[in-house]
Amino acid sequence: MTETALTQDFLGFGLGLRTNHFDHVLNTRPDIDWFEVLSENYMVAGGKPRYYLESIAEQYPIVMHGVSMSIGSTDPLDMEYLTALKKLANDVQPKWISDHICWTSIHDVNSHDLLPLPYTEETINHVAERVRTVQDFLGRRILLENVSSYLSYKDSTMDEWTFLNAVAEQADCLVLLDINNIYVSARNHHFDPVTYLNKIEPKRVQQFHLAGHSDYGDYVIDTHDHDVPDSVWDLYGTALERFGAVSTMIERDGNIPEFSGLEQELNIARDIAIKTLPGLQTHLDGLNKNSNRNVFDGKS
Repeated sequence: MTETALTQDFLGFGLGLRTNHFDHVLNTRPDIDWFEVLSENYMVAGGKPRYYLESIAEQYPIVMHGVSMSIGSTDPLDMEYLTALKKLANDVQPKWISDHICWTSIHDVNSHDLLPLPYTEETINHVAERVRTVQDFLGRRILLENVSSYLSYKDSTMDEWTFLNAVAEQADCLVLLDINNIYVSARNHHFDPVTYLNKIEPKRVQQFHLAGHSDYGDYVIDTHDHDVPDSVWDLYGTALERFGAVSTMIERDGNIPEFSGLEQELNIARDIAIKTLPGLQTHLDGLNKNSNRNVFDGKS
């Protein structure tokens, strides 16, 4: 049996931590390997969100995922935001921090959207320099996630995967591959999603996102409010063959079901990975054996 390739800090299978599941997680200690939290939701010290996060972080590995770094913008980096992000990381001690390879603001106007970048050498140099600055400030490498896109730039001179590889290499950062976003962009821009996966440098990939989307036939929108569809599950299986065991989580931002519904989806991801990767079950058994979760007693 071939040994399963593991990414550094393989955490297993996780879920996005959402407010309507706080009490369930604390009271029942579900068999989830780790949780991802939206960084911006916890930057204010004190209050119930931070109480729940800090309590859950005592029991589970946590990773932080942001949407406001705007790493591709030409605006100066928001040092107030980065200072709050660093403070949160110091308090919570996440396994890693991620954001998106995109821009969200220009001239201090926030679009509240994750907008794609032109794929050029100039953009590579610009983004990589900003990533290095952020990493130096935070004192750690970050992960950059590919975004879904609905337009392209005439000035682009390369494919998205070439651009992502180049930024990661030049900035010496890691990559969060959103499998659903690859599928959505592939449909919208008419490229082969498997080619995308096969061109990404495996050593940089630290995490996978899985999610659902809205399919309108001629175009697809990344809505994160549906179950993971078969098309994304199939692409996930291909990603596992390419990258090995990568920390994987289900991302759900709308029409959020009961916690048990998300657990069922996560079990599908786990089952696909176990069937695809010989020896993975042994590693997962080790994760479960080393877990130290106690039922919440109201005092944690």
